[in-house]
Amino acid sequence: MRTLVVGVGDYSLDGVIGEAGSPFFDFCRTVPDDPEHAAWTADVQQRADVHIFGRVTYEGFASWFPNVTGDPTADILNKGRKVVFSRTLERADWDNTTIARGDLVEEVAKLKADGDGEIAAYGGISFVRSLVRHDLVDEYRLTVYPYLVGSGTTLFDIAQPRALDLVSSVAFANGVVGLTYRRRTAAPDTQS
Repeated sequence: MRTLVVGVGDYSLDGVIGEAGSPFFDFCRTVPDDPEHAAWTADVQQRADVHIFGRVTYEGFASWFPNVTGDPTADILNKGRKVVFSRTLERADWDNTTIARGDLVEEVAKLKADGDGEIAAYGGISFVRSLVRHDLVDEYRLTVYPYLVGSGTTLFDIAQPRALDLVSSVAFANGVVGLTYRRRTAAPDTQS
């Protein structure tokens, strides 16, 4: 059974997602490059055997990555299996891409049941928030920047609280922190 991993790249200390054109998004672009940070981020892409997208993010990626060579992310995505979730997209021309038009929960369940390994989920924001809201995410990889936004779009739009287990945390030299949380599994019964 596959697990679904959401990686959020621009995430503020107060839980806001960086949106293009915002001061926080611009701040994230000024943070110095760090090879360990880049490797940590790329790990999600490298481990995945399926990459899923909302329509808007898919269209942006599909217009850029097929024309890029020598970039590790481009190499992974160009060769990898991709699924775009859309009811309006008429065709997907990026190699190895299919369109999932059905119910999100049912389509993700099919992908999870269709093998082992990981599914890497990319945005847009509304797509990722739908995955969270429907409790489809097995692992969160959050890249937290040293920035307080105050208000904006948050990742977690949920009806029921959920306990998670911290898998790892790493502080990078550029001031960014990588956090990995997984869905909490029930503790074994210790009573006999």
